[in-house]
Amino acid sequence: MGDMRIIIAGGHGKIALRLAARLGQGAVGLVRDPAHVADVEAAGGEAVLCDLEKAGVEEVARIVAGADAVVFAAGAGPGSGAARKDTVDRGASVLLADAAERAGVRRFVQISSMGAGRPPAPGRDEVWAAYITAKTAAEEDLRARDLDWTILRPGRLTDEPGTGLVRLAPSVPPGAVPRDDVAAVVVALLAHPGGAGRTLELVSGDTPVAEAVATG
Repeated sequence: MGDMRIIIAGGHGKIALRLAARLGQGAVGLVRDPAHVADVEAAGGEAVLCDLEKAGVEEVARIVAGADAVVFAAGAGPGSGAARKDTVDRGASVLLADAAERAGVRRFVQISSMGAGRPPAPGRDEVWAAYITAKTAAEEDLRARDLDWTILRPGRLTDEPGTGLVRLAPSVPPGAVPRDDVAAVVVALLAHPGGAGRTLELVSGDTPVAEAVATG
C-alpha cells in the first residue's frame, strides 16, 4: 500500500494514527492543531494542517487532489457537546465528500458508528443522540453521491491489541472491536474495490480481516 496516497480526516484520532502506522508514507493525516503533527509523523504518516470546521471546499479539494482514496475518521470526540457532533461528525464529512468530488477522488471510506441509520434509543443522553443523528446524516449524504463509498460502522471501540479476527456484514449483533482491527479493516477495504456501495457493521469475530472484507 506504500505507493498509495490516502487522505485521513481526523488524522490525530486513535483509529487514524493506527491507520497511518499501517499505511506508512502514503498516509496523509489532516490535523487542526500544529501540536498534533509530530504524533502523525511518529506513526509513519505525513501531516497536513487543515481545520475541517473552518476550511472551504477549494482548500480541501487542493489537499485531496491526486489521492487514491479519502478516509473520514474524524469525530468531535469525548467531552464535546451536541453542537460539535453536528459540525464535525456530519459537517466535516460533507465537506470532505464535496472536496473529493471536486478533486475527482472516487474512493471514500467513512468510519461511522454502530447504531447509525436508525433513531437514537430513547433514554440515551442528548450528546449520544446528537452523535448518532450526525453520523446518520453523514451516511445519508455520502450514499447519495456518485463516489465509490464504503460506510464502516464499528461497534464499541477498545484499545485492546487487535486480533485480526472480525465479524463484518451489513448487520451484526452489538459488540466491541479493538481500534487496531478497525484500522486493519479500513486498509483491507482500500485494497479491495469490491466494497464500494456497501454499509458494513464491524465487531470482533473469528474471520481473518482479509477474508471478511473479501466476502463482506
